[in-house]
Amino acid sequence: MIEFFFRVLDYALPIIGMIFVGLIGTSMLMELGLMQKFSRLVSPIFAHTNLPETCASAFVVSIGSTVAGNSMLSQEKKENCLDDREVLLCAMMNSTPAYFRELFTYQIPIVLPALGLVVGGFYSLVFVVTAVFKILLIAVASKLLLKGNSCRAPETQKKEKVSLKTTFIRAFRKEFRAFLKIAGVYLVATSIIFVLQDRGAFEIFSVLPLAELFKIPPESIVPLTSYVASPILGISLLGPMIHSGEITNIQAMIVLMLGSMFMLPIFAIRSQLPGKVAIFGTKLGFQIVGYSTAISVLVRLLILLVLLSITS
Repeated sequence: MIEFFFRVLDYALPIIGMIFVGLIGTSMLMELGLMQKFSRLVSPIFAHTNLPETCASAFVVSIGSTVAGNSMLSQEKKENCLDDREVLLCAMMNSTPAYFRELFTYQIPIVLPALGLVVGGFYSLVFVVTAVFKILLIAVASKLLLKGNSCRAPETQKKEKVSLKTTFIRAFRKEFRAFLKIAGVYLVATSIIFVLQDRGAFEIFSVLPLAELFKIPPESIVPLTSYVASPILGISLLGPMIHSGEITNIQAMIVLMLGSMFMLPIFAIRSQLPGKVAIFGTKLGFQIVGYSTAISVLVRLLILLVLLSITS
């Protein structure tokens, strides 16, 4: 029991720290009246949507930290500036900068050297396509589902200068109670996920039947199964097979897409769901993770079908 407790803390504390920084940092930015200035930076992206201006501000913040951007949306929702539908679309939009950040933190330094220029470049391109597709889908959904929101980012007001220390103290007093609530929910949700994982709940995502259905070479079963558990491990095992000619580039791409389709729901439940539930509540948290994951899986399914049509 003690070992389990420390495992949960080891995983959860860094995320809780990011949530704390997101809440306090966002509150400080609002205190300083910088939100409206930030929203102008991404106005071209949001000009063709019905998303509110506060969503643009949160999007800019999420370029540096998705947690911080989502914390801002949560604050605006509490102040009745955003309704559930707007929060849902804005939170999904906040997830898109992470795809581009991963190009420099994951794709270029890890994936390209491991898989080679062709397969690695293809895999990186999938992330970019997913982000663009998600942005376009959110833009269309905002036009269909939202009527426009007059809620604006806080105006920059002329007032006496306040030190950062004073601003931090104000933000801390304002957000600390909310932080304790979110941290508590996150710890509980993370504990539940760990219990389910220890009891083998995620093992239902077996890739073996589909691997046989798509006639993937037997040699690729191990990296495919490993990818579902750990993408880095699967890529590490797949790379040598590509370079040695055991499987073709197209077969490797099929393995990656098939593995992604099974890995993404597991990753979403294990890594994203606790944080989203802690920040947005159970209903909205599940919706945000569910819709966002479904879009990512759909993109990979469509690409998989194209690859299969090429090999048939």
